[in-house]
Amino acid sequence: MVKNRAMRYGGRLLALSAAALGMVAATALPAAADDGPTRDQLIADCDSGKGKCSFNEPVLGEAYLGDFRQVSDSLYNCSSSAATQSMGWADTVGSTDSAGVSVTAGGSLAGLIDLSVTATYSHTWSSSHTENSSLNMTVQPGEVGWISRAQVMQTVSGTWQTHYDDRQWGHYYWFVPDTITGPAPNGTDGKSNAVIVKSREMTAKEKASCSADSKQGKAFVKSH
Repeated sequence: MVKNRAMRYGGRLLALSAAALGMVAATALPAAADDGPTRDQLIADCDSGKGKCSFNEPVLGEAYLGDFRQVSDSLYNCSSSAATQSMGWADTVGSTDSAGVSVTAGGSLAGLIDLSVTATYSHTWSSSHTENSSLNMTVQPGEVGWISRAQVMQTVSGTWQTHYDDRQWGHYYWFVPDTITGPAPNGTDGKSNAVIVKSREMTAKEKASCSADSKQGKAFVKSH
């Protein structure tokens, strides 16, 4: 099987609509390297509308808590006592497909996935989630602190079906299996989003900058 190549339907013609559609049926076979499109070409045609696409038979994976990542600025404490400050944070988590390509919110692909998931599971699917808030953070002397957040994530697997009005690479229909990873609603499968305050000791260079930048005895915020 050739890597990164799409699947086509080959075999006998469907009796019902062969004359009208030229649709080929039933047995899925890998297209050879020189007679078929790449996965990227088919996905691009789905996104642009050149191909009439659907996302078939979606299967939702079990939700899990994604990796923590910094969502606030950093608070450096150059003083000799603990520093407490209210820090705002904001986080936007998007979706990516099995090739690591972003599935853009509001785009054609995201809309097709949502349509399919809604029809199968009776709830919507979102390719992006944004959340923001603030909390008090306390940082000990000689340390730097920040806020990290982890989003509940979930995969949805299915097959892109691309239908062309005219034959492309010898066929009207092409198929691409895909898995999209994206944000899930808080509480999905019992998993909850998490926001935590993290801190570490300043490096020698950071401690030196406290004096160099006339920040000794102060706490200051630096963009992350």
